[in-house]
Amino acid sequence: MCIYLDATHIPIRRQTVEKEAVYIAIGITEEGNKEVLDFTIAPTESSHVWEELIQGLRERGVENVLLFISDGLPGMTDSIHRVYPKAKHQVCCVHAARNISSKVRVKDRAAILDDFKAVYQAKDREEALEALEQMQSKWEKAYPRVIDSVMNNEQILTFYDFPASIRRSIYSTNLIEAFNKEIKRYVKRKEQFPNEESLERFLVTRFLDYNHKFGMRCHRGFEKAKSELIQMFEALED
Repeated sequence: MCIYLDATHIPIRRQTVEKEAVYIAIGITEEGNKEVLDFTIAPTESSHVWEELIQGLRERGVENVLLFISDGLPGMTDSIHRVYPKAKHQVCCVHAARNISSKVRVKDRAAILDDFKAVYQAKDREEALEALEQMQSKWEKAYPRVIDSVMNNEQILTFYDFPASIRRSIYSTNLIEAFNKEIKRYVKRKEQFPNEESLERFLVTRFLDYNHKFGMRCHRGFEKAKSELIQMFEALED
């Protein structure tokens, strides 16, 4: 049904020790079961590497995806659509809020973030658009570039196209970021990874544990949305 994409950075030795990006994809089926689908390791994060990983998912049998959720890395929407042209893309609203926060004065942060929160916590798209217009009217004069970037980011409101019962799970990358924090907690127990193979073995163990734990559990809201999600899949295949 949907796939979360996020990278975490872990120290690895290649002559010298440096942090490298571990790209991770976690999927949720229409039944609500979660599974780590794939991963790869690269020195830095880029949409090009993400596209290779996404292409690998397709080649391994993931034929259709309704939604991808990721941070605001430039080029991600195009990378997704080159592999899955019918899929939708949700940019993490939490990352968008952090981006807004970093570009406004401290005295204005709480107020503008509250206004943005009203956008992604609205009851439906219509109410969200009203909140967005109010935010624009209030802040455009003081922060024209910030507001322009929000207004032109079509992927911020994608999650409103999906059943209400799962929106809290798909408006951000919190689900996969929580898992990545767990990985880093385990990483702290190790001094370092002497090579890529040792890091891969460590990651595969963590991924298998995750899949065993959540592979048969239904994520919140998905049971209620199941019939509607199946209809969305059928429409995608037409």
